[in-house]
Amino acid sequence: MKILMVLTSHDQLGDTGKKTGFWLEEYVAPYYTFLDAGAEITVASPKGGQPPLDPKSDEPSGQTEATVRFKADSAAQAVLAHTTKLADVKAADFDAVFYPGGHGPLWDLAEDKASIALIEAFAAAGKPVGAVCHAPGVLRHVKAGDDYLVKGKRVTGFTNSEEDAVGLTDVVPFLVEDELTARGGLYEKGADWGVHVVTDGLLVTGQNPASSEAGAKAVLGLLQS
Repeated sequence: MKILMVLTSHDQLGDTGKKTGFWLEEYVAPYYTFLDAGAEITVASPKGGQPPLDPKSDEPSGQTEATVRFKADSAAQAVLAHTTKLADVKAADFDAVFYPGGHGPLWDLAEDKASIALIEAFAAAGKPVGAVCHAPGVLRHVKAGDDYLVKGKRVTGFTNSEEDAVGLTDVVPFLVEDELTARGGLYEKGADWGVHVVTDGLLVTGQNPASSEAGAKAVLGLLQS
């Protein structure tokens, strides 16, 4: 079982002068879920190398069992420090792909031609595609035939009210909830900050950081069924 995880290389939070990147919990919880299930994991990012970590996700309030485990895991840290360039990976080499969130993907992965083509290839090959929190935004330009991949599919992602709660509604390039809806997705949500994961066919989306582990387990479920 080979799983590709794709992280952002973008570290600027719009024009606020603040840093962004990937969200720690949304990477490490799925990483360990896949690793503990015996998966071989490859991590890629547009620029390769060490992806930028959203500093807010490393604050005490963001720590979980998975983040504590990661801080003590030099092997996992080495994997993260040496991500493969996204343009160099092929869907044919993997059984599934998973996109952790953080705000970074809204700027780079959502517009990245290599990422768009990669997701289209996974979908066309009948392989699971997972994305959590802001990462469902990477689906905005992805097509399946003549239509958007999300059209007519049940999906979720970071809610407008969650974005409002973190004060970034006017900073982000687009709102995940609005964009998925505009592309014909059948957007649904659970309570803000609660666990909410939607599986429709081979597409798995999670609403927020709390949904990252459950999202990874849903992808595993598709691979094991």
